[in-house]
Amino acid sequence: MFWTRIKGVQGMVTDRQVRRLMSLLQVEQSLQVAAEKVGMDRETAGKYRAAGKLPSALRKDHDWRTRADSFAEVWPWVAGQLSLNAGLEAKTLLEALQRSHPGRFADGQLRTLQRQVKRWRGLEGPGKEVFFAQVHHPGRLGQSDFSHMTKLGVTIGGRSFEHLVYHFVLTYSNWEAFTICYSESFESLSEGLQNALWELGGVPQRHRTDRLSAAVANTSNLDEFTLRYQGLLEHYGLLAEKTNPDSGNENGDVEQRHHRFKRAVDQALMLRGSRDFADVGAYEQFLKELTDHLNRGRRSRFDEELKVIRRLPRVRLEAVKVLVARVDCGSLIHVDRNAYSVNSRLIGQKVEVRLYVQHLEVWYGQKKVEELPRLRGRNQHRVNYRHVIDWLVRKPGAFAGYRYHADLFPSSLFRVAYDRLKSQCAGNADKQYLKILELAARESQSLVEASIGCLVDRDQAMSFELVEAWVQSGQKRAAPTTVRVDEVDLSVYDQLLKGETASPGLGVGHE
Repeated sequence: MFWTRIKGVQGMVTDRQVRRLMSLLQVEQSLQVAAEKVGMDRETAGKYRAAGKLPSALRKDHDWRTRADSFAEVWPWVAGQLSLNAGLEAKTLLEALQRSHPGRFADGQLRTLQRQVKRWRGLEGPGKEVFFAQVHHPGRLGQSDFSHMTKLGVTIGGRSFEHLVYHFVLTYSNWEAFTICYSESFESLSEGLQNALWELGGVPQRHRTDRLSAAVANTSNLDEFTLRYQGLLEHYGLLAEKTNPDSGNENGDVEQRHHRFKRAVDQALMLRGSRDFADVGAYEQFLKELTDHLNRGRRSRFDEELKVIRRLPRVRLEAVKVLVARVDCGSLIHVDRNAYSVNSRLIGQKVEVRLYVQHLEVWYGQKKVEELPRLRGRNQHRVNYRHVIDWLVRKPGAFAGYRYHADLFPSSLFRVAYDRLKSQCAGNADKQYLKILELAARESQSLVEASIGCLVDRDQAMSFELVEAWVQSGQKRAAPTTVRVDEVDLSVYDQLLKGETASPGLGVGHE
């Protein structure tokens, strides 16, 4: 290593200086002139001319320590621990050393140990997983998967919105599409994939998923797909692919897009200033506008895909699962591990249930008898009081211990009515409330609810007879009272500062 002192400033000679020096020596007659032009003294320039090498080639490796290795004695133990479990962090090892050798190792030595652990991993540690970059071709492959979005903190009308998105990506252009859903069901997969293809306006050659239970029938058979999934892909002429077990990287494009899509959504929500939306439609429109913006940056490669993708079929397939369920003695059907009530006249009958992404339909005798919102998750229940109230009125003793007791309060006002009845006449409260509920089923839930509100507003006693009288009277509940707040006269404060209204006791305006 050569050093040069120029005009009182010492610095290391660089490869760039020496290259420039060698170039100038070809045209300059004097070594002194060439050396001055590159900022080097004559003696140093002469050494580089004689050596004929760059500073980087002449530099010797630093193979000595400037200070004693404080971990030298314990390093065999550290290396042994790393050999047993290469994932151990230097901080964990330092804490273990501090416990076994009190007072010998300080927190400030962590960086030294981290460097030594890093060096061990590079020289003696286990090999790391290798990822093999793939060549993608236009129109060849689309990947899809589900991604949970709840951690983004989106709310609908102030209430937490637990949901997923079905995410579809073309691997060549990274064009993407999404569909909001609530489970990784086949209906969600079918709806999401078809939404993406119809938005794309065509069909790629192949479609790859991970080992979704909605698509893969038997995890022990790598070639087996569900019949419904095969039928869906055959309708669009798609060839099915899936990843190997525990090999999510094989679906790497869509996995990476999950991360970037959610990060983009999070940033857009920050700019929006609120994570609350009036309804699901408004949130869906927000995501659609964001996705359109992201896709605009991929236009050139996407245009290449559009030239080679195949045409869509004439119609979509309906994303529906058809089941047969028997109505049990509780007037319930059990669908996808959830319970729904139906009219008690169907008890003992078999009904056809058509399960869609957002709702389900109950058919009997070639006629649709119910359309119900689909429950999310498992072991949930939705009992409509209208389906069972006629028999509950006859068996009021069953109400208090009814498994689905909470479902029989259509709104908070009905709960208030029940609580008031319990406080007024505990022994007769259930009968009174069930008669009020029967009135809501027979007349109008909104009228009964308004009548309960009138009694609550007037702080009157609660009873079936009074509620019925209000319903028959047809009186409407009064609108909330308008609260008027007088405008504050700020001139008072100006007078106070001037001392015009201050009293001598306050010491304002007096010397």
